[in-house]
Amino acid sequence: MSKEFNVPPVVFPAGGNPGPAAVAQRRLPTAPFQPPRPANPSIPFMSFDVGSAAAATSFPAPQFGGNTIGIGSNFDDEPPLLEELGINTKQIWNKTVSILNPFRVNPNLHEDADLSGPFLFLMSFGLFQLLAGKIHFGIILGWVIVAALFLYVVFNMLAGRNGNLDLYRCLSLIGYCMLPLVILSAFSLFVPQGGLVIFGMAAVFVLWSTRVCTRLLVELASCGDEHRGLITYACFLIYMLFSLLVIF
Repeated sequence: MSKEFNVPPVVFPAGGNPGPAAVAQRRLPTAPFQPPRPANPSIPFMSFDVGSAAAATSFPAPQFGGNTIGIGSNFDDEPPLLEELGINTKQIWNKTVSILNPFRVNPNLHEDADLSGPFLFLMSFGLFQLLAGKIHFGIILGWVIVAALFLYVVFNMLAGRNGNLDLYRCLSLIGYCMLPLVILSAFSLFVPQGGLVIFGMAAVFVLWSTRVCTRLLVELASCGDEHRGLITYACFLIYMLFSLLVIF
């Protein structure tokens, strides 16, 4: 059963279509808001008319001529990065080669102390230990600092006022003389641990490092020749402890 709804009829004006008067009564859309133009037309950015602003504002086009200094020329004039950081690779190489021959060490190459080469040797020593399954980076760096402090205090106490050995030079010499033990740690990867072979190799490399470090300290520091025996003993203890990290 359907229900019926009463819908009011739709009444249109005469003629069936809205006339021009009805169209005129409609609200026409207005243009967007535009602020009044300034009295001074030389300031185009105060106007929202993009066309007039672009026409009124003109910037000179960039000129790339041969007389201008480019970016590439500035980079060509800059020194290398290693030179800016104070790392002399040639000097590090010469010091390394001099230590490889324990019987002909050139102390003149080690007059200029640096820590770039020692840091490289210490990291190499720790890397070979890491390949052997031993994480000794913190122990290596800590023991080098303690050993340098020990050698610095003992030597200057013996030399008195004539001692000219500074801590920076101690760190540099001990680090460079670590090269034989770096070689030992590399060989230990192919030698059984705890055998007579590794003990014999460790003794040879410890004596190598001790001889080189003692020679450099005696030649570069004043009053070093008078206390050669004590310096040799201190260096032997330092490098023997490093060799124990390799053996065990």
